[in-house]
Amino acid sequence: MPHHSRLAGFIIDCEDAVLDAAAGFWSAALGLPVLDPDEGGEGRYARLDGSRHGLHIEVQRVEHPSRVHLDVESDDIEAEAARLVALGATEVARPRNGRWIVLQAPTGQRFCVVRAREALDARNATRHG
Repeated sequence: MPHHSRLAGFIIDCEDAVLDAAAGFWSAALGLPVLDPDEGGEGRYARLDGSRHGLHIEVQRVEHPSRVHLDVESDDIEAEAARLVALGATEVARPRNGRWIVLQAPTGQRFCVVRAREALDARNATRHG
């Protein structure tokens, strides 16, 4: 079945960080205001306002080493993950009851396939299948 996908944005993973301080730094460094200092109310995610760039950008408190990872959004995360695995990626995890799928590229970078935040079509995404 055909589906769509596109780059959603990026997530700045900060190991054992104080979320407010990490979000404050990245907000100032990137010139993007903090849109939501505690997205989801769990003290794990702060959303920066990347809307003028068409990107979803979050600072995320994590337990693994700090890094930046990409999010690919799709209107069918199962189909998109399968497509990427067929290209050579490997599945790593399905956290939060499968709300997203963590994959690893053949070159070692981890990234996530997430549910699209808005309707995707030929005008704003790539069609597959």
